[in-house]
Amino acid sequence: MNRFSLSLFFVYSTTILPAAEPVNLNSLPNDLQVPAMIKGKPQAGKRVWQQNPGYETTEIAHALYLPTNWMPGRKYPVIVEYPGNGSYTNALQDRSDGRVQDCKLGYGLSGGTGMIWVSLPFVDPKTGKHAIKWWGDPAATADYCKQTVARICKEFGGDPQNVILTGFSRGAIACNYIGLRDDEIASLWKAMLPHSHYDGVRKWSYPDSDIASAHKRLARLGKRRQLITHEKSTRATEEYLKKSNSKGEFTFLAIPYPNHSDEWVLKNLPERTEARQWLSDVLKQ
Repeated sequence: MNRFSLSLFFVYSTTILPAAEPVNLNSLPNDLQVPAMIKGKPQAGKRVWQQNPGYETTEIAHALYLPTNWMPGRKYPVIVEYPGNGSYTNALQDRSDGRVQDCKLGYGLSGGTGMIWVSLPFVDPKTGKHAIKWWGDPAATADYCKQTVARICKEFGGDPQNVILTGFSRGAIACNYIGLRDDEIASLWKAMLPHSHYDGVRKWSYPDSDIASAHKRLARLGKRRQLITHEKSTRATEEYLKKSNSKGEFTFLAIPYPNHSDEWVLKNLPERTEARQWLSDVLKQ
């Protein structure tokens, strides 16, 4: 990896896809399968639905996975994840239904061991449901996140000094759009891994998606680390961040497939190995 410094600290990881390799990620076999969602008491190796106090009369809930080596009384890093938008398909047979239970990154990055994994909803107070597209109510979504992280650390041994935020597509934008929404929520994160899209790179249809607003959120990142991954190329995000004056430490990893998908973490790819190594290095700091 090559490193250079302007107002930012960049780490580049460039992978060239050999001609013999398949050009569709979906043609590769998975070596991991995300655990099915169940109802019941949280326990090691299980992924269960959980509702926070105050949401019992709604359908809003998060998914909690305790690692296979989880034991009461011990501390574990926590990886928090937001899902992509729903109703998405493309010609490569990529699909996103936008549901909490569809998250994959946290499981693929941890391999199901050593880290607590939490998949969070986008809270829509008007419907009492998780928003399948975009944010629901961004402030309510951020509040639910704060409540959940505090609960996981208190009740299940989550280490508040080692909480990582990740997400795919909409969830990648959420790393900054929700995760850096105010000083309180920004203080939760040790590092972030947004995959495929980045807050501020382009203007979307929702409020405060402009560059100026995105820069205000990004300022709350401070000097912390982000691993920014994207299908084929990370160049657009690199160029955006060069102009942002952010003090963050950014590592870029291109996934050498055209798929708009988070499935790559469930496959034995060198890029997953690199992402896991980055995560291990972050947690050692």
